[in-house]
Amino acid sequence: MDWTQCQYLVVIVNYRTAARTNACLDRLAAEIASVPEACVVVVDNDSQDGSFQAIRDYIAAQQWPWAVALSAPKNGGYAYGNNFAIRQALASDSPPQYIHLLNPDTEVRPGALSQLHQFMERTPEAGLCGGCFENPDGSLWRNAFRFPSILGEVNRGLQLGLVTRLLRNHATVREMDDSTEQVDWLPGASLLVRRQVFEDVGLMDEHYFLYYEETDFCLAAHRAGWQCWYVPASKVMHIAGDSTGVTSREGAPKPLPKFVFDSRRYYFVKNHSLLYAAGADACWIICFAAWRLRRCLQRKPDRDPPGLLRDSISHSVFVRGGQ
Repeated sequence: MDWTQCQYLVVIVNYRTAARTNACLDRLAAEIASVPEACVVVVDNDSQDGSFQAIRDYIAAQQWPWAVALSAPKNGGYAYGNNFAIRQALASDSPPQYIHLLNPDTEVRPGALSQLHQFMERTPEAGLCGGCFENPDGSLWRNAFRFPSILGEVNRGLQLGLVTRLLRNHATVREMDDSTEQVDWLPGASLLVRRQVFEDVGLMDEHYFLYYEETDFCLAAHRAGWQCWYVPASKVMHIAGDSTGVTSREGAPKPLPKFVFDSRRYYFVKNHSLLYAAGADACWIICFAAWRLRRCLQRKPDRDPPGLLRDSISHSVFVRGGQ
C-alpha cells in the first residue's frame, strides 16, 4: 500500500521511544480496518539510538502492509516531524481526506479511530476533532482547552477558588463530561484533522519545538472558520510526558525545559502582539508570585516545577523580547 495515497493517514512521531511506538502500532492493528483506506506512517525524528531500525524491523516482522517507517534528517520537534510526513502526503496525486496525529505513548481503545472518522463525515463544519484520554490506571482524563489569554494566566497563576469561579469561562483547562462539544483546542496526542484545514491554513508552525504548536494550529483553523470538537466516544490511553517528562503524572515535578517557555512566549507574540504578551507575562508572574507566597504562609505542599517563577521571569518578553 502506498501510504501517500491513503484516505485516512495516521502520523506518529517517534523520538527514542521505539518500544512505546511498537506497542502503539500493536493496538492500531486491531483498529486500522475500521476506517476505509487507512494506513499509518511513523516518522523517527533522528533518534540516533536505533529506534528507526527497531520500528522498521518490527513492522516488517508483523507483515503490516498498512504501516511504514520514515527517518527524518533531524530532530526538529513535534511540528517538524508531523510535517515531514504530511507534506509528502499532501503533495501526492490522491492526498488523504483525514490526517490523524497520534502520540507514540498512546494505545487506542476499540472504536477510537472510527468514532472520530464517523463524526467528521457527518459534521462538515468540523475541521478538527479529538477524544477522551485514559490514564494508565484506567481513570479518565476528560480535558479540553480554551485558547490562552491574559485572564487565563491570572487564573492559572493565582490558584484561588474565588478567582477561579469568577474566571471559569477564561480558564485554559476545561473539564469535560460525556457530551460531544465544540471546544477551542485539543491535544495533539490524538487529533484528527480534515485535509482542507491544512490547505486553508498551512502546516503546523515549525518555530515551535514542542508545546503550543497544536494550540497555534487550532487557533489558525478557528480564525479560518473551522470548528474543533471534543468526541468522548473516542478513547485513547495516554502516558503523558513519556519522551520529555514535562507532563508526567508520576514522581516529583521536574524543572520545565527552555522550549516550553519559548513556545509560550512565541505563541502570545505571534497570535496577539508583543504588548499582549507583556501583559500575559506580567499577570502570570505577579499572580504566580502571590500564589507562592500564600503557599508558604499556609504551609501548603509544593507541587510546582522547581524554579518555575525564576524561569518564567528569565524567559519573559521583558528579558527575551519578542524572540
